[in-house]
Amino acid sequence: MAANARGAAVPRGPEGLGAQGIGEEDRAYRGSRYREVRDALFANPYYDVWGGPGKPPLPVYPVTLPSFLIGILPFGKRYQFLQAARRAVASDADLRWGADGKGFRRLLHPAGACLFGRWQITEPSEYTGYFRQGSEALLLGRWSSCCTETRRGHTRSIGLVGKLWPTTDPDHPEPLRTANFYTQQDLGGEDTDYLNDVVTRNAPDTHVYRRGLGTPIAMHTAATFLLADRKPTFRQVYPVAELGKPPGEPTRAPEFMRLRVAEHQPRIEGDGLDLRDEVLAQIYDPGDPQPKRTLTFEIDVTDEGDTKGIPGLEIRTNAHWRHLGRIAVHEAVASYNGDHVIHFPHPPWREDRNDPGSVSRKRNRRAG
Repeated sequence: MAANARGAAVPRGPEGLGAQGIGEEDRAYRGSRYREVRDALFANPYYDVWGGPGKPPLPVYPVTLPSFLIGILPFGKRYQFLQAARRAVASDADLRWGADGKGFRRLLHPAGACLFGRWQITEPSEYTGYFRQGSEALLLGRWSSCCTETRRGHTRSIGLVGKLWPTTDPDHPEPLRTANFYTQQDLGGEDTDYLNDVVTRNAPDTHVYRRGLGTPIAMHTAATFLLADRKPTFRQVYPVAELGKPPGEPTRAPEFMRLRVAEHQPRIEGDGLDLRDEVLAQIYDPGDPQPKRTLTFEIDVTDEGDTKGIPGLEIRTNAHWRHLGRIAVHEAVASYNGDHVIHFPHPPWREDRNDPGSVSRKRNRRAG
């Protein structure tokens, strides 16, 4: 059983992928209100109070190669994963409920925790928009692991994606268009047991062989994303540099961004700890719904980087990282809507990250 927007149980089989392609709500998107999105993700958590006694473990959604291949044959249904990849690039929607109100099944990163807080740029830079010193925005992030495994002690590729609203008022009355970013660990996975040691980048390394039996999924993912966009392992951050930018001002975006956990954050102990429980423990005490602490990520950028290797084995070397600011998270939740309804658009590739006219033509290829 799953849950709808109001938290009521609704049937949903494991084969039900939901609306993977572009739909009417994608085409109709004109922005969203932070409060409405936040409330939707808190509407149906997987627990009454996190960490309370006798609660079952958080759900895990298996990621299998057959689920990626649904519809790939000419005589089958429409190729679901390609629809999802093209929709991620073509749709700007923040919430995707679908016709049945159940959202969609993520084929990658199906289980995560949603984070709520502030994006704060404190240091001077030459960049525009919300990379400019003094910028502060409401932030919704999602901390998740690629594929099925979410537990400590296993090789995981953890990602932190986010969307920014150009306001600090959680009850801003008008819908606002958001700017989204993607960062992740090595796409093949890393052996980092503690959240504190995770560093995510918008252009991570790629060692697909670390996926073990999941390597065919990783290779299939890369090949499919190439059909939807130009650079499947590199997510540019120009949307943040264009958020709130005065009309006519040239865009100036950093080429590389990394996020790392602040040094003062405590280390949460526990064998086989789920990454979602580790995030929630940074903010809450077990059995108490009131936030007690803040989880902070540091924002670093650079324009210097070099990529070596071949697809599936890419190593990126960066130099002269500069600290720009931080993300301060004060609420978090693991919920059905946080796994099935929230949507983070992929910025389409630009040949020149600062030139909107250089965007990949594949942006216009709709998932249908």
